[in-house]
Amino acid sequence: MRIDVFTIFPGAVECYAAIALLGRARRSGVLDLRVHDLRSAAQDPHRSVDDAPFGGGAGMVLMAEPLFGAVEAVEAAEGLPRPLLLLGPGGRRFDQAVAAELATAHSGVSLLCGRYEGVDQRVVDHLVDGELSVGDFVLAGGEAAALVVLEAVTRLLPGAVGNEASTDEESFADGLLEYPQYTRPAVFRGWEVPEVLRSGDHRRVGEWRRAQALRRTLERRPDLVAARGGLRPDEIALLAAWGEVRLLAEHGYDL
Repeated sequence: MRIDVFTIFPGAVECYAAIALLGRARRSGVLDLRVHDLRSAAQDPHRSVDDAPFGGGAGMVLMAEPLFGAVEAVEAAEGLPRPLLLLGPGGRRFDQAVAAELATAHSGVSLLCGRYEGVDQRVVDHLVDGELSVGDFVLAGGEAAALVVLEAVTRLLPGAVGNEASTDEESFADGLLEYPQYTRPAVFRGWEVPEVLRSGDHRRVGEWRRAQALRRTLERRPDLVAARGGLRPDEIALLAAWGEVRLLAEHGYDL
């Protein structure tokens, strides 16, 4: 899959994208990442890409001219995967479902990193195809957000993760948080790994993991359970069977 990133800090994106999962995906050909410097289309000797906002106010705004120029130059020279999405606080909320949606975009996707106080509104109105937000907080720029999107999408691409089954059971895969994980030693400072995980009974292990995922989500993120339409009868029964009757009652589930 091809993903293009437009930024004033291409080195920062390239540095992170050279390691671990992203680095392996690039070297294996699973990910075709192309990072473009927005300053390449700047028109002055200082390679300026920002200016003071009309109407006054604090901070600087990314100008329309270099952003349009950088994007259009790439589009003319090598084509550009669409949609082109601006990383900004006013965008669609990015989550696992959106990551999965983007991972199936056969033509690829492009990301435009905002900076400073934002971008000229004409970029939003006439250049990008939409906006993405990684959360209700303020970042200095869109690079960190772009890396979040880049990694979340890449790990869903076939061949990106060594054991692809791992993406089926992780957090948010079924609208739930992931179950607790343990590794050796079986006892550490007196704290033991749950007996069921050492039993060798794969059916019980599977039931325990499912019950723990449900318990964790109901306890910590009831909003995710609500978004799924609540617990199903079989899920309620499973939690009850694993001793979570009180938790169920606290959240309004009667047995």
